[in-house]
Amino acid sequence: MARLPLPDSKAPFDIHLAVRAIREVIRPFPKAALFELHEDDGFRSAFEQLVACILSIRTYDEASIVAARRLLGRARTPTAMAALDEAEIDALISNVTFHEGKARQIRAIARRACEEFGGEVPCDEATLLSFHGVGPKCANLVLGIACGQPRIGVDIHVHRVTNRWGYVAASTPEKTTAALAAVLPEEFWVEINRLLVPFGKHICTGLRPKCSTCPVLAMCRQVGVVSPR
Repeated sequence: MARLPLPDSKAPFDIHLAVRAIREVIRPFPKAALFELHEDDGFRSAFEQLVACILSIRTYDEASIVAARRLLGRARTPTAMAALDEAEIDALISNVTFHEGKARQIRAIARRACEEFGGEVPCDEATLLSFHGVGPKCANLVLGIACGQPRIGVDIHVHRVTNRWGYVAASTPEKTTAALAAVLPEEFWVEINRLLVPFGKHICTGLRPKCSTCPVLAMCRQVGVVSPR
């Protein structure tokens, strides 16, 4: 993947320095929802993480994490979820975007897990992608967080921030995933989402990023930045 020319005033981008700095700067902020559910609430299975990721699609973390806790508090396994009817699931997740479709999708996944996979969602990429409505982002997040596999979960924040840095140059999240796989050390593959979701929400924001307080400003090429703060 082609890199942009390095401005004379910028240091070469060092991902190890960037990761260390971002670990510190995000400490005051809430964790990314899937990581909080995994680390703090104990929702660690592939099924639980997949449900949480589905709920997060086109929905703010502040809403999706509430819905995930409410739903998974009722049904943590495919067997328990399949025993609920669609209306019950929908009522539990009514605060998220597209809740009716997500209720139908989650129940279908639960039933299929019971019928085909012994009541579990397997840690297998092809299987995850075969579930209706599950794309590469959710599959990679589940495989990385729940299954411990080296996977890069690229959401809008990871896509925006890494391209703004000039660390990669890719036009879509899918292309950013491939570009990061070529340059990002594997030790950071799962962590990059954990770091850049809060970083992208609170510092490297979509509009008017807080460049003056950014710990990686000296290395960042600020691609596309028009009105920094």
